[in-house]
Amino acid sequence: MNSPSRDKLPINLYSAESVRQLDALAINEFKIAGYELMKRAGQSAFHFIQDTYPIARRMLVICGAGNNAGDGYVVARLAIKAGLDVTVVSMIEGKRLKGDAYTAWHDWHSLGRQAVPFSAELLLHTDVVVDAMLGTGLQRDVEGKWAELITAVNDDTVPVVSMDIPSGLCPDTGRVAGAAIRADATVTFIGLKKGMFTHLGVDHCGELKFDDLQIPHKVYEHVPPQAQLLEWPLLKYYLRPRAASSHKHQCGHVVIMGGDLGMPGAVRMAAEAALRAGAGLVTVVSHAEHAPIILSGRPEIMLCPSEDGHVSADVMASADALVVGPGMTDSQWSQHLLSAALESHVPKVVDAGALRMLSIEDGPRSDWILTPHPGEAAALLGEASEVIQASRFSSTELIQSSFGGLVILKGAGSLLCSEDGMIQLCPYGNPGMASAGMGDVLSGVLASLLAQGYSYQIAARLGVCIHSMAADSAAAQGEKGLLACDLFPYIRQLVNLQ
Repeated sequence: MNSPSRDKLPINLYSAESVRQLDALAINEFKIAGYELMKRAGQSAFHFIQDTYPIARRMLVICGAGNNAGDGYVVARLAIKAGLDVTVVSMIEGKRLKGDAYTAWHDWHSLGRQAVPFSAELLLHTDVVVDAMLGTGLQRDVEGKWAELITAVNDDTVPVVSMDIPSGLCPDTGRVAGAAIRADATVTFIGLKKGMFTHLGVDHCGELKFDDLQIPHKVYEHVPPQAQLLEWPLLKYYLRPRAASSHKHQCGHVVIMGGDLGMPGAVRMAAEAALRAGAGLVTVVSHAEHAPIILSGRPEIMLCPSEDGHVSADVMASADALVVGPGMTDSQWSQHLLSAALESHVPKVVDAGALRMLSIEDGPRSDWILTPHPGEAAALLGEASEVIQASRFSSTELIQSSFGGLVILKGAGSLLCSEDGMIQLCPYGNPGMASAGMGDVLSGVLASLLAQGYSYQIAARLGVCIHSMAADSAAAQGEKGLLACDLFPYIRQLVNLQ
């Protein structure tokens, strides 16, 4: 399956309830008939299928309940009129449907067609499956015959196009409700659902095609989005070129604090990432015995040895930004480093081991960026990581309200949240980033941008995108085997795109 397409999509993301509000406004205030919207949705999906699978002649349309089923019946009717061999499976008897969905079923049924029961054998005689079972109206976990059907479709190799959202995927969270269709493509309507872009949504949606169904722009003025996609083509204009007279002390001094005994790699990667992102100076505070690894191959890094976890006042006073946490444990040495970082009021990035040592008494404060992955977020909130993943948006907001500053919840569809802005979602990145050290590289990039004078919000948005897009470039040779250090040359390229 492909990850969701990032091209030609609007930036606003909505909850399922907000999309229903948009739909209701279009119908009630702007007098667009509900069945007209349904027909537009079916036409959009059918044209996408024709364009994407031009030689497909046999179509299996699986219709469930509600308006999602109605969309499916519209597709089935159009496909029949186009001369395709169409089979329809109705999970709910058509006569039991209501409103526009019933009208769509009736128009299809009037062609003299009958639905058939589902069997896995049907998949052997179709070229494309249309999933029109559940849509955004999902109220409980999928089970019974619905789950069995979804499993059968997923186990087959026939391509699947989902109407609006893959059946079984929670539109607000990206959680799989028991079972969910793994679509090759999803044609979604009116508003992008925020759960499509994070957690398991990125596994299940496939290529994304959006259609606003010609709803007037004024409709969208009445319903605010819940999140927005980051857009690199716009963000890159925040990157500032260096003045011709620049010297290293004007380009920011980043101090990286961490690397407990036997764990020098994390600070080494964070340090080089800070340099590659444009910092003029980088100092690592770590154990003296780590010097050969930290300095090997990168003599531009400076080392400030600390055997007791205390940091030179001169080093702290010279810092323009800090990173604290890579390679840290819960040892007394690490706790001393964290205390030194928290006593400083320069911009700081708190990551990895430092996050696990934070307590609610340490916040809220405004001078940090917290960068937890789901396990670290779970430690901050006293929850299981599964709970964090199943509620990524609300978990990010809760961390921010509890600890302040700006929070980046890492993972598929990384989320950025600050006190004075809505959640931003990074649509870049790839599964190759699931390897050691990626978070350390991100921390270095973020601190480098802070040290160069970018605001917390701009540094976070630029940093997350630069990090993810560098990984996308590095993954051109394959996602498996992608290493964190493979990102360095692409980070350098991206920060020079003025």
